Amino acid sequence: KKARKYAVMKRMISLRDQRINEKERAKAPVKKKEDPSAIKEREVPQHPSCLFFQYNTQLGPPYHILVDTNFINFSIKAKLDLVQSMMDCLYAKCIPCITDCVMAEIEKLGQKYRVALRIAKDPRFERLPCMHKGTYADDCLVQRVTQHKCYIVATVDKELKRRIRKIPGVPIMYISRHRYNIERMPDDYGAPRF
Repeated sequence: KKARKYAVMKRMISLRDQRINEKERAKAPVKKKEDPSAIKEREVPQHPSCLFFQYNTQLGPPYHILVDTNFINFSIKAKLDLVQSMMDCLYAKCIPCITDCVMAEIEKLGQKYRVALRIAKDPRFERLPCMHKGTYADDCLVQRVTQHKCYIVATVDKELKRRIRKIPGVPIMYISRHRYNIERMPDDYGAPRF
């Protein structure tokens, strides 16, 4: 009795093989020579006019702060009032903004995070509508901050912080030692230095 061979593939003949008829044979790709006198075009992203050196001139009181899901959760754990602590950090009026994606993310977390949901539905929070598909909040925040440089991003998420640090002129608010701190904010705006 012959044993059946497993995982044996039929070998296919290449379309460039000499044994195939000339009409059916695939032609070798022809490389075009580059013209040295031709003008080379490349697209460079235009820098926003609000950036003056490394600082963003669009930032100023009242500050609009984009809040992330985990920032609200960690604020509850640290027993911090969001709006009051933001004002203590920046010495100015702050308007916390929450996108539909972040709101959906908090709603998905369920009954355990009902306090966070109640805080997010606070009338002092400005609600920002989202027009894109899906509810992945990190991508939404990064996209919004890239388009409009008038926001401060409040997050505790290391991955999101790393992504936002690549975007020039966007400060990051985070929690440390039971208080809010701010990263990459000019001294003129009254942000404290620690």
